[in-house]
Amino acid sequence: MFHYQFDWGIVTSGKYFEWLLSGLYTTVQLSAVSIVLAFLLGLIIAMMRMSRVLPVRWFAYGYLEFFRNTPLLVQMFFWYFGSYKLLPEAVNDVLAQTNFEFTAAVIALTIYTSAFIAEDIRSGVRSIPKEQMEAARSSGFSYIRAMQYVVLPQAIRITIPPLINQFLNLTKNSSLAMTIGVAELTYQARQVESYTFRGYEAFTAATLVYLALSLFITGLVNLYNKMVLMRMRGE
Repeated sequence: MFHYQFDWGIVTSGKYFEWLLSGLYTTVQLSAVSIVLAFLLGLIIAMMRMSRVLPVRWFAYGYLEFFRNTPLLVQMFFWYFGSYKLLPEAVNDVLAQTNFEFTAAVIALTIYTSAFIAEDIRSGVRSIPKEQMEAARSSGFSYIRAMQYVVLPQAIRITIPPLINQFLNLTKNSSLAMTIGVAELTYQARQVESYTFRGYEAFTAATLVYLALSLFITGLVNLYNKMVLMRMRGE
């Protein structure tokens, strides 16, 4: 009907399959590193946003507003093309000895996603009754210890659903790293299309892999959430 002969063997075997497999490995590596760093940075920014020290709170507010309201692609270009002017020379020397494209993508994805994670965590903390903090403080806990042992564990459990969305968004946003030369899945699919002129097969395979990744991440986090709930109930 469409006068097009599909050839799925191109993306299921041979060197082009190996290209896509290599791109998948890079995507998983890029996403995993960025997810961990984005969560840790988002947690720090959330704590700063709730700080009683006005300059710290305003810095966090500016951070959130700036990075949430500028496109990720622009940020990725900035870290790739302009970071050497912003970062100290010693840091640039270290980056020059690594895979700079990969590092720039990690920095951009981490900073961008951390701004959204910070707001999710802050919302989770604000949902915890203030009596929890007051009870912890009256028991002799410092503010930091009360947050660490009483408030944050409850807040993180509440924010698991939005955190899943942020992790999924980061995984999908990692495809933008192809614009700065990171050989992730979308980049490799584009390479397969360029060499074979089989764009439909190449990008269908990439789409299915992204779908599988998203479902896998959702399943893992939901499993963790279920285990936490069972532990809370003493099952």
